[in-house]
Amino acid sequence: MSIVAAGLIFLCTPTLVADGDGPVWCAEGPRIRIAGIAARELDGTCRRGHPCPRAGPIAARNALVELLGGSRGEVRIANAGISHIRVRAAPMRCLSTGPAGGARTGAFCTLADGRNLSCAMLATGTVARWERYWRSDQRCRP
Repeated sequence: MSIVAAGLIFLCTPTLVADGDGPVWCAEGPRIRIAGIAARELDGTCRRGHPCPRAGPIAARNALVELLGGSRGEVRIANAGISHIRVRAAPMRCLSTGPAGGARTGAFCTLADGRNLSCAMLATGTVARWERYWRSDQRCRP
């Protein structure tokens, strides 16, 4: 798994989703954390200092999976008691914001239909906008 340097544009063809703000595994190698948003952890908690949306973690993960083209089955994570969701999606064009912890690349991504993924997730009501990581040039269109 590689971290994409901040400012670089790269393609990500999503193959696996962990939760509502990532990581999203890319066929090309990187794991991305969707920039500018926050979802609950899969156990339902919100980390200290993170925005905490009202929606539960499974609702956020399901919203992300649907935006990426729908579920292709679950993958159980041994000894963790959680599942990640397989997806088969069109490539996204992503702008790296740099390392996002846990061997992830933070990124603002554009879906194949031209929508900003962070904005599309906000529109589902399942995530919160994270001002600290929101770029001033990011605009969400209705």
